[in-house]
Amino acid sequence: MTERTPTPPTDPLTVEVVELIATVVARYHEEYEEAAGKHALTGAQARVLALLSREAMPMRRIAQQLKCEPSNVTGIVDRLETRGLVERRPDPDDRRVKLAAATEEGRETSARLRASLNFAREPLAGLSEQERTTLRDLLRRMLD
Repeated sequence: MTERTPTPPTDPLTVEVVELIATVVARYHEEYEEAAGKHALTGAQARVLALLSREAMPMRRIAQQLKCEPSNVTGIVDRLETRGLVERRPDPDDRRVKLAAATEEGRETSARLRASLNFAREPLAGLSEQERTTLRDLLRRMLD
């Protein structure tokens, strides 16, 4: 006897929730791309810079985080490095590995970009702290 995976619900409420999530994601990406453009960055460059502003990491890990090929990351890091936003340095734990890291200018650029993203902050400001906590907890459950 084989186990069957449960069929996801397709009731009208579930369909509406899925559509609302898709709309939120689309609006976020649209604003993110626009904000990146104001800093002369592509969306992909801005995402890499945001990752590297938190911590230095090897190209392979950046690719895993962004779910793309390491060769794509190399080109993105090359362009960010040319602009002085990212630098490559040896990994202190394994000198054969190079880490990409945001420079001070890169961290400042990433912080300015993040501060300019109002799409999510404005609607969330209309929710109470308890509502935001509930939303956060529900989103975490969905991602687990």
